Amino acid sequence: MKELAIALAIGLGAIGPGIGIGIAAGQAFNAIGRNPEAAPVIQTNLILGLAFAEAIAIYALLVSLLIKFV
Repeated sequence: MKELAIALAIGLGAIGPGIGIGIAAGQAFNAIGRNPEAAPVIQTNLILGLAFAEAIAIYALLVSLLIKFV
């Protein structure tokens, strides 16, 4: 039962940010394609958003490790 909890924690915790990162990157590329002059502003905001999304996946990893070892 503990292994199932670990798998669900990391699996579900990583799929959300993965989908979000894909959607955000796609929209950013679309925006840069439509307005290339705004690329620096879009890239800065994209990198910040991707860092926050990736932090959620790292939190999911931390939760799964806590379940495993505690």
